[in-house]
Amino acid sequence: MTDSAQIHASAEIQDGASIGPGTRIWQHCIVMTGAVIGADCKLAHNVFVESGVVVGDGVTIKDNVTLYDGVTIGPRAFIGPNAVFTNVRNPRAFIIRKHNYAATTIGEGASIGANATLVCGVTVGRYALVGAGSVVTRDVADHEMVAGNPAHAIGWVGCAGERLDDDLVCPETGERYEKTENGLMLKDDQGES
Repeated sequence: MTDSAQIHASAEIQDGASIGPGTRIWQHCIVMTGAVIGADCKLAHNVFVESGVVVGDGVTIKDNVTLYDGVTIGPRAFIGPNAVFTNVRNPRAFIIRKHNYAATTIGEGASIGANATLVCGVTVGRYALVGAGSVVTRDVADHEMVAGNPAHAIGWVGCAGERLDDDLVCPETGERYEKTENGLMLKDDQGES
């Protein structure tokens, strides 16, 4: 743990957890041994981070989120309040399935809306946007916008989070995108932010 992190007195950070510089951890958070939290992150009230979780730099995790072993969150991602992550596809209280955890990956710059549920084993692509209350049961492509139960594609978003029209130009930044096999990416004459 680094001395420049700001940790509320009610938070519990176990020995062996790694907390990056500039990270702020608020009331009633728990970060377990073996968890890795990057630099300049914000963990709001009542966030639980289990051993084996990796959180990249600049991530914001809002209130009442539990991150279980097997979850990896890329840099600058946003996790909305009460978002739900799982790590076992067929849980039973009477059967230990720790060897069957299914990894869930959230890509750089992606946003997960409030009260969304992510079934384990999915990847949410870079700069994708998952709508509030959605249930994600399949992978989400880079820059894809999904919503519903089960979540389905409803459009594309740019790095700034604005919905793109059919021309794939961001109305806020003017950035131009093109389709790829992984979703969207900025056209070659621009750098991904």
